[in-house]
Amino acid sequence: MSDRTMEADFDTDMWWGTLGSVRPFPNFRPEKDIADIQTACQHNDVASLVRIITNRDNAQRQSLAKAYLSTTSKKLTADLKKALHGDVETLILDLLLTPEQFDAQRLHQAMKGVGTDEETLLEVLCTRSPLQLKGIALAYNKMYKKDLEKDLDGETSGDFTKLLLALVRKEAGMGSVKQDFKHLSEELKAEKANVSQWIRILTTRHPDHLKRVLMRLEGHIGQPVGEVLQKRFGGLASGDLKLGLTTLVQCIQNPAAYLAKRLQSMKGAIVQGVLVSHCEEDLLTVRVAFLRATGTSLYSTLQKRFAGVFQSALLALCRAED
Repeated sequence: MSDRTMEADFDTDMWWGTLGSVRPFPNFRPEKDIADIQTACQHNDVASLVRIITNRDNAQRQSLAKAYLSTTSKKLTADLKKALHGDVETLILDLLLTPEQFDAQRLHQAMKGVGTDEETLLEVLCTRSPLQLKGIALAYNKMYKKDLEKDLDGETSGDFTKLLLALVRKEAGMGSVKQDFKHLSEELKAEKANVSQWIRILTTRHPDHLKRVLMRLEGHIGQPVGEVLQKRFGGLASGDLKLGLTTLVQCIQNPAAYLAKRLQSMKGAIVQGVLVSHCEEDLLTVRVAFLRATGTSLYSTLQKRFAGVFQSALLALCRAED
């Protein structure tokens, strides 16, 4: 079974956020969508297929896929693959996965083949909540018959592996701001760097708590924590570990700004990954951060960078100008 051809086969709660750009389609009627999709597939009407799928939220797409199988005795993905090709096919099939399945797929693809895409691993693991990560781990096991933690352990090494595994097991405790500040400030003063202290605190506390800790720490040291970590672990740590720690700090302090920075690359896979992952959760805040960072709206940038029906699909997920 390929990475993208799996229909949702288990029930999950949608990760519905109030800041998503894609909302439930009003007057959703699966039977009408099924008829329209069949007609579009027969005539290779890719634009209509894109319009239907991108204008339904994930819960509606899951209902549509189940109704399609019940009505036609065929998988929706199978018929769509006959009509779609290239980037558009990949994007539409990605939208038919549940959020957990899609993030599990991204993690699997990041570790697949020669080399590891550390930045994608970090994007998924650093921006997801403990509850979401549990769902992703379950989906990963169900889809690939493998254990996510074991795969991460096998594809990475050293302290970077420790960081990734701690992220998978992430907790959201509150702790004491005073104590956590004390532990981290003492670590910075110590002659020998101790990454374990950073990993423990940054992966076991609620983001709101960590924002207060990091704000207090930055006020004390007079520098951004990310810059301090770059210097602190520059001599003994791998580039992957430094990337991991600084990415985690960025995601704690301002996840929207971090994702906007990822989008600035305008690489198809990254753009698609972020838009599919966040279009129903917090993409509106990412759009604002993108505009603030670049002076140009995400919508306009997508228009300039991409073309054709793939552009139309990305714009449908982005939704509007800012």
